[in-house]
Amino acid sequence: MGRIVIVGGGFAGLFTALNLERYHWPGERPEVLLVDRAERFVFAPLLYELVSGELKTWEVAPRFADLLEQTQIRFKQAEVSGIDLENQKVLLGDGTAEPYDQLVLTAGGSTPVEIVSGAREHALAFRTLEDAERLINRLKFLLDQGADPVRVALVGGGASGVELACKLADTLRDKGSILLVDREKEILPQTDAMIRKAACAQLERRGIRLNLQTKILSVQAEGLETETTERSSAFLPADVVLWTVGTTVPKLVRDLDLPKDERGRIRVLPTLQVVDHPEIFALGDLAAAVDAQGHAIGASAQVAFQQADYSAWNLWAESTGRPLLAFRYYSLGMLLSLGVDSGVASLAGMQVEGPLAYLIRRIAYLLRMPTSAHRLRVGLNWAATPVLDWLQG
Repeated sequence: MGRIVIVGGGFAGLFTALNLERYHWPGERPEVLLVDRAERFVFAPLLYELVSGELKTWEVAPRFADLLEQTQIRFKQAEVSGIDLENQKVLLGDGTAEPYDQLVLTAGGSTPVEIVSGAREHALAFRTLEDAERLINRLKFLLDQGADPVRVALVGGGASGVELACKLADTLRDKGSILLVDREKEILPQTDAMIRKAACAQLERRGIRLNLQTKILSVQAEGLETETTERSSAFLPADVVLWTVGTTVPKLVRDLDLPKDERGRIRVLPTLQVVDHPEIFALGDLAAAVDAQGHAIGASAQVAFQQADYSAWNLWAESTGRPLLAFRYYSLGMLLSLGVDSGVASLAGMQVEGPLAYLIRRIAYLLRMPTSAHRLRVGLNWAATPVLDWLQG
C-alpha cells in the first residue's frame, strides 16, 4: 500500500485529498495523510465577511476533523519543520516523522511584512484566520477606548486591499477613516476597466481615500512614512496599518534543496511534479507553475482549486499506470465584494455590479465549499438568517 502525504490544508491541499477519495484504486487504497499546523481549513475569499460580522467562524473556517469525518483521509495537526528528501520523510516539530511514497507540497505563502522597515512590528497582515481575529480584536479595543474615528491605513490596492477597505468602511461606518495606499498609478492594475471603475465608485461612495503612486518608507506605531513619485514625503497617521501586499514562500520551502525560480518558488513540470523529483507534487503559492505550453501561471485560490483536480488525477494515474495530464488553467472570471451589500462580477463575458453581483459571489463560493455536508449546513444557515432577522425585528 502506498502512502500519500499532503503538506498544507489550503485549497490545493484539502481539495487534492478530497478528490483522491473519488477514485477507485485497484488493490489496496493508499493511505492519504493531510498535515496542517492549524485546526481549521480557511475559505480565504470569505475572510472579509468574518471581519464585517456577516459570517461566523464555522462557516468560513470549518474544522478539518469535521470536513474529513466521513472520508478515509487522515488529518494530523502538526508543524512541519522540514522534508528529508533522501529518505522520503516529512519531519514534524515534535521530533517525529511521517514517511511518504508520494508527497504533495501545498504549504501556501506568507505576506512579506519584512520588506519595509517597521512593518513586521507595527503592521497587520491579512491572510489567515489568526490575522482576521487579530484585526477584529484590535478594532474592538480601539472602539472600546473611544477612538473616533478609528484611522485605518491599508497598504495594497489589489483585490484583497479593495475588498477589505470596503468591508471595514461598512463595518466602522462613521467611526472609521479608511486610507488605501499603493505605489501603482491605479487600483486593481491587473483587472479590466469595468471592474476597476466599479471598485473606484464604491470606494468613493464610502469615503475611502486613495494615496496612489506612493511608496512606503517605514511603518511606525503611529502610522506610515511615505514618499510619492515626485519625491515629496509625508507622514500618514494611523491607528491600524494593514498590509496586503505580496506573497513569499514559507521557510519550509526556502530550506528545501529543490529547483526554484528567482522568487524562490519550486519549479514544476506541467504535470505539477517537481523538476527531477517525480514523487513530489507542488501546488499553489509555493509553486512556479506552468501550463502545457510552458507559460507561467499566477497564484490564486482559483488556480489552486483547479490544480487540485490535476494533482489528484496524476497521483492516481501514476499509481495505476494511466497517462498523466498537463495542467490547463481556465480563468472563470473575477468576483469582488465591495462592502456588505454590493459587489462586481465578471464571469464568462458577463459583467454585473451591485447587489446582484454580491449574490452571485455568495452562491459561487457556496458551491465551492469543500464538502456537500458543509455546503448544505452553510446554505441552510444563509437561507434562514434573513427570516430569523425579520422575525426578531
